[in-house]
Amino acid sequence: LFLHFDVGFGDITQKGYEKKRSKLIGAYLPQPPRVDQALPQERRAPVTPSSSSRYHRRRSSGSRDERYRSDVHTEAVQAALAKHRERKVAVPMPSKRRSLVVQTSMDAYTPPDTSSGSEDDGSVQGDSQGTPTSSQGSINMEHWISQAMHGSTTSTTSSSSTQSGGSGAAHRLADVLAQTHIENHSAPPDVTTYTSEHAVQVERPQGSTASRTAPKYGNAELMETGDGVPVSSRVSAKIQQLVNTLKRPKRPPLREFFVDDFEELLEVQQPDPNQPKPEGAQMLAMRGEQLGVVTNWPPSLEAALQRWGTISPKAPCLTTMDTNGKPLYILTYGKLWTRSMKVAYNILHKLGTKQEPMVRPGDRVALVFPNNDPAAFMVAFYGCLLAEVVPVPIEVPLTRKDAGSQQIGFLLGSCGVTVALTSDACHKGLPKSPTGEIPQFKGWPKLLWFITESKHLSKPPRDWFPHIKDANNDTAYIEYKTCKDGSVLGVTVTRIALLTHCQALTQACGYTEAETIVNVLDFKKDVGLWHGILTSVMNMMHVISIPYSLMKVNPLSWIQKVCQYKAKVACVKSRDMHWALVAHRDQRDVNLSSLRMLIVADGANPWSISSCDAFLNVFQSKGLRQEVICPCASSPEKVTVMGTRACLSPTDDSNQPPGRGVLSMHGLTYGVIRVDSEEKLSVLTVQDVGLVMPGAIMCSVKPDGVPQLCRTDEIGELCVCAVATGTSYYGLSGMTKNTFEVFPMTSSGAPISEFPFIRTGLLGFVGPGGLVFAVGKMDGLMVVSGRRHNADDIVATALAVEPMKFVYRGRIAVFSVTVLHDDRIVIVAEQRPDSTEEDSFQWMSRVLQAIDSIHQVGVYCLALVPANTLPKTPLGGIHLSETKQLFLEGALHPCNVLMCPHTCVTNLPKPRQKQPEIGPASVMVGNLVSGKRVAQASGRDLGQIEDNDQARKFLFLSEVLQWRAQTTPDHVLYTLLNCRGTIANSLTCVQLHKRAEKIAVMLAERGHLQEGDHVALVYPPGIDLIAAFYGCLYAGCVPVTVRPPHPHNIATTLPTVKMIVEVSRSACLMTTQLICKLLRSREAAAAVDVRTWPLILDTDDLPKKRPAQICKPSNPDTLAYLDFSVSTTGMLAGVKMSHAATSAFCRSIKLQCELYPSREVAICLDPYCGLGFVLWCLCSVYSGHQSILIPPSELETNPALWLLAVSQYKVRDTFCSYSVMELCTKGLGSQTESLKARGLDLSRVRTCVVVAEERPRIALTQSFSKLFKDLGLHPRAVSTSFGCRVNLAICLQGTSGPDPTTVYVDMRALRHDRYSTLAGFSFSLVASHTGILPGVRIIIANPETKGPLGDSHLGEIWVHSAHNASGYFTIYGDESLQSDHFSSRLSFGDTQTIWARTGYLGFLRRTELTDANGERHDALYVVGALDEAMELRGMRYHPIDIETSVIRAHKSVTECAVFTWTNLLVVVVELDGSEQEALDLVPLVTNVVLEEHYLIVGVVVVVDIGVIPINSRGEKQRMHLRDGFLADQLDPIYVAYNM
Repeated sequence: LFLHFDVGFGDITQKGYEKKRSKLIGAYLPQPPRVDQALPQERRAPVTPSSSSRYHRRRSSGSRDERYRSDVHTEAVQAALAKHRERKVAVPMPSKRRSLVVQTSMDAYTPPDTSSGSEDDGSVQGDSQGTPTSSQGSINMEHWISQAMHGSTTSTTSSSSTQSGGSGAAHRLADVLAQTHIENHSAPPDVTTYTSEHAVQVERPQGSTASRTAPKYGNAELMETGDGVPVSSRVSAKIQQLVNTLKRPKRPPLREFFVDDFEELLEVQQPDPNQPKPEGAQMLAMRGEQLGVVTNWPPSLEAALQRWGTISPKAPCLTTMDTNGKPLYILTYGKLWTRSMKVAYNILHKLGTKQEPMVRPGDRVALVFPNNDPAAFMVAFYGCLLAEVVPVPIEVPLTRKDAGSQQIGFLLGSCGVTVALTSDACHKGLPKSPTGEIPQFKGWPKLLWFITESKHLSKPPRDWFPHIKDANNDTAYIEYKTCKDGSVLGVTVTRIALLTHCQALTQACGYTEAETIVNVLDFKKDVGLWHGILTSVMNMMHVISIPYSLMKVNPLSWIQKVCQYKAKVACVKSRDMHWALVAHRDQRDVNLSSLRMLIVADGANPWSISSCDAFLNVFQSKGLRQEVICPCASSPEKVTVMGTRACLSPTDDSNQPPGRGVLSMHGLTYGVIRVDSEEKLSVLTVQDVGLVMPGAIMCSVKPDGVPQLCRTDEIGELCVCAVATGTSYYGLSGMTKNTFEVFPMTSSGAPISEFPFIRTGLLGFVGPGGLVFAVGKMDGLMVVSGRRHNADDIVATALAVEPMKFVYRGRIAVFSVTVLHDDRIVIVAEQRPDSTEEDSFQWMSRVLQAIDSIHQVGVYCLALVPANTLPKTPLGGIHLSETKQLFLEGALHPCNVLMCPHTCVTNLPKPRQKQPEIGPASVMVGNLVSGKRVAQASGRDLGQIEDNDQARKFLFLSEVLQWRAQTTPDHVLYTLLNCRGTIANSLTCVQLHKRAEKIAVMLAERGHLQEGDHVALVYPPGIDLIAAFYGCLYAGCVPVTVRPPHPHNIATTLPTVKMIVEVSRSACLMTTQLICKLLRSREAAAAVDVRTWPLILDTDDLPKKRPAQICKPSNPDTLAYLDFSVSTTGMLAGVKMSHAATSAFCRSIKLQCELYPSREVAICLDPYCGLGFVLWCLCSVYSGHQSILIPPSELETNPALWLLAVSQYKVRDTFCSYSVMELCTKGLGSQTESLKARGLDLSRVRTCVVVAEERPRIALTQSFSKLFKDLGLHPRAVSTSFGCRVNLAICLQGTSGPDPTTVYVDMRALRHDRYSTLAGFSFSLVASHTGILPGVRIIIANPETKGPLGDSHLGEIWVHSAHNASGYFTIYGDESLQSDHFSSRLSFGDTQTIWARTGYLGFLRRTELTDANGERHDALYVVGALDEAMELRGMRYHPIDIETSVIRAHKSVTECAVFTWTNLLVVVVELDGSEQEALDLVPLVTNVVLEEHYLIVGVVVVVDIGVIPINSRGEKQRMHLRDGFLADQLDPIYVAYNM
């Protein structure tokens, strides 16, 4: 039963939809047994806005694309797709922000402009029903498939009680991906399990899965994040689909490896033992017929022109057409002769001066003529031949930045061109500068533009006559050729080659005098030039030239001209036949019986055959004979490679039908010819492109390596030996040698001829009877995992998937990019503006299936770009190399992208198998034997330091403050600056003491608090916070500092405040009047339950009296304060700091930084947790120095505030956070000069410490140092501290310790939990934390076995010190967690000492530096947090390494964060640019992570700047980000699910 109900898109919510759906089909569903409740409901496709308004699918209009697509192939593709229609596993469709959809699918797009198109088949898209004979066969088939495939987006069958999740369009891709393993050529990496036994589990079709309970995270309605927080999510359902899709059965792993230049092993594809191998005998070179010399053949082409110009000056030579198809102008042989003479005379005598002519015989000149003016081109070309200068015909540069025009400029420069010949009209159309001059185009030499119209030229004197000699070895002309990489080469053709080629064509085509020929091809190069400009003049033929502009208006024009002029020959491309078919409406007056040859110029593309067949089908009834159609193949190097079958006369009926072969596409990928029966799906039908040209010898050689002759059943590169070929690439002797001077060899190594052969760049073979077959071009070859695929074949398959609805024909580019040591196939197509997201996605998924089935190769990336945005060649085709360049630079701006790295990338290294751990004792013994010391280090010993520290005699900070208030009452401890840099507030010792007393009274009287009660302090960074802290100590309460909610962002910041207040069990909350109002405001009530706040005290109005007594704790081990912080993994962890630990901490910092009452320290940190809080609130009271406090938030209005304060107060020591440093680097980068002028001087700074709990961010600290070096900052001054939850500061760069050092660590070793400083290609920068605080001991232990590790081994950092925190403060008292972290012992060695585990991986390394005490210094290197590290493929990855790579991938990526979800790597990037660039990032991010980390990205999420949450310390909150993503709260610009 199929239910169709069209849900009006956009007007029904998910819930409403579910309701409506269950109402409608509830009655039909069998009541499932109880078990099934856990199974996911079917999810609606996330509705993309573009699909609203028009969700009706058009049936395929009958217009058939014959250019590329033989019906056999279409049927094959459809059959391949049909095989997949039963299988349903959902593939997630990418989700896109509305604005992006609207922008990319506007109806306002112009259809692709095909101003001059050659490779293009632009906008001639008649709705004709095609040709009944050719298309009937597959239309029904297509209809049937469409029915079977599409079903309906929302239809569900009543028979199965579970529906596959995911979007409707996605079913199609899913259908196939579920079980492509049947013919899947390469196993995708398994992303879900890594076990050594590869159990092959096959996903059954969905109907039978009713009894399988879904895993917890697959449930789309309710899912839990890592921390068990339920989120309702659309995203997670999609990820689940992705995981299901990727859980495919796999081939057993390959055994062999090759070792790359570096350490890790990439699997190398082993040749398939069953692959076809060539078995035939060695081929023989084939000779064409003798070039028979006819007595009256002219000795040179100019001689021919002179003959016809004088004997029959009235004979028509060339007729040009206007855009209405009316003859515009007839050039006779007489006019051609006189005008060319005039041009020749003027070039030689009227440029430059008499003594110094600009152009001499043999010089090169450019010919710049538009495609609609062959007459002017012909006159100029022959003018050059007569003047003996070398014409270089090129395209008209339309704009200064035309695709490829820069390369043409390089060619002109290398040819030494200084003069360009052009026509009047063309000259007027060139871009001009305001002064009216033609600007110099990018990359072009300076040119003199010379107009060749007769009226602008002076008449040659009576006695002047051009020198006409016999053809010799001088260069006649240079034809440009564009290479695969976009560079342009000039192929030189000599005068003798030119003449011989004309003779060979005359003989092969049986040309006779005064025949009429219709030419649709580009007359500036290739077949159009040889037949329509050169050979025609040799034989005094009449050419009817049809410009491209006319073909666009009237695709039948060439057929009409053949009838009108009773032409014998026509030169076309298969595209012109296709267009004629589309536009043909059974015209009565068409009669093609006059044609004796229809030359199809693109015979080298085997898919042209289908256009030929279809054309013959329709026009056979109009007098077209089968043997008339002559495909020919050509390349610029070997002018026409294979000509055409010699057609003697129209009446000769003995002509054989063309040779046909049906070859197995699979065999071709191995370069082997296997004739296949036409039933098989993947076949290529080839037709011969004629016999070997007269006077030439041909053979085929192996495409790479030495030019060895192929066997008879092997495909190779065709090579030719003849006079009539190009002779070199102008000015490039090396490339010339490889192409024009090839000596093919037999298997024994003997050359087959003493004459050199030329590589034609065409792939093919020489068949029986000297027939030549072409199967493609070398330029289009892509070698994927050792198999060769041809771009044309891939295009043909893509087009056979009913493309006309979604993409433009002929606007498809296929190329390969190298990623991870192999070619990967990329397909880029222009999407029609009226196709919806769903439709395009569906088309893309079906293209992937089709290519997978027919070519057995995976497509790495499929991108759709808006109509008319791909770079064009001058004749309107797609500029391939430019497109590839844009793709690699991330400048293609696609509107749809589908990446399939999981399917394609099969050479990843094997997942790491964890070895059974070696026991800790053995490790230690091993270290001793190998002479490695156990990795441990310590700061100075506190007991041995002699210092006159008065504060030491007090156990408690509250006592120190009282003592200072008595001995130095007026000494300033704190100075707070505002954003203008002026003092906002300050506190002396006595002021702080008195203020604290009043707060203590308030707590006792208004708060009725007992000793030991917890008090939350919710203050902005400033003086109030410090006073409130000491007030709590005086009252015997335990303070908890909490960051206040952000007034503009209460909804997200207030819940955290509430959570800390509740978790810390605070009995009272102290704050300022302003925040007090905020906590009770209406916005606050919307975010949290304001009735459950504890007592709130406002300290802006304090009681006037002093407390009866100041509380003194009974025991130094009692709690002094609680330190709460949200870790980067999103865990809220509060640690307990005892009075003893607090005093020890302050003393340690005092000694390390040498702090005394006379010192000033500038602090620009958040004062809520960790070292930041200690420096802000505690150290000044203990050491007596003055702290200059700068709230980091003030820097947003004045980025220079911190550095100006440091300079103004002549500060020696300053502390900041990464966020502050980044703000200065970004905000002041361009202002260093003006700051210098304002007197900013940083030369007194001795230590500038970044306070953090992560691996040092070296790139940032280095750029900060470089930037402010000019302002006196010493590069050695900048360092980073290291602390964590169990010990708030382990390392802090002191005044006397050695400088931090940086090492390059091999990233591959890090993944395997090893450390090595190989200079590999992929390294990670790790800086050392040198200043271990006094009284701190560090050891590196194995996190699993808890055994001590040796020097330079990577392990967990364990710390022992008097200022370790005494434990986690948790409501639930999770003791096991706590004891493990705070009181671990080594399992071997020193088992007595109690250590705290930091949870960070790192290593210790002896350096060459010496400590203050003269010993060799041990540096600690932090690699990353254990709970941040990601286990993927059995290896440990640190997010920062992947993020660093991704940020480098594209200039618009400002920030990046990665996390994993169900073993998929999710990469979130912030985009600084237009939303159009969002999709460019997907391939680049995927590439860089593959190349540098051997990981396949599962999901790429592109978001706005500032979406990645960052905590006060400037660390990324990756887990918050993950939860936000899964709960669909990020509002991403684009989400791509890589297949």
